[in-house]
Amino acid sequence: MPKLPKYTLSHNDRTDKWVLKQDKSNKVVKSFENKTDATAGGALSKAIGTEGGSVKIEKLDGKYQEERTFPRSADPKTSKG
Repeated sequence: MPKLPKYTLSHNDRTDKWVLKQDKSNKVVKSFENKTDATAGGALSKAIGTEGGSVKIEKLDGKYQEERTFPRSADPKTSKG
């Protein structure tokens, strides 16, 4: 199985928005008004597209809250959760 692209959802203090960035290029894929908009209703899945990927979700303090894999079937069997 090919490696999934990695992304991080974090808060940008300068713009006061939540941004989804691709880790490899540090390019902003999509920005959201708040964290709830970013994590609800398949918004992350739509933002990363059909290629899928792994998204690390940060808290406001910069610590990681959780990691989600899209599509779910691509989640490695050895990972927790």
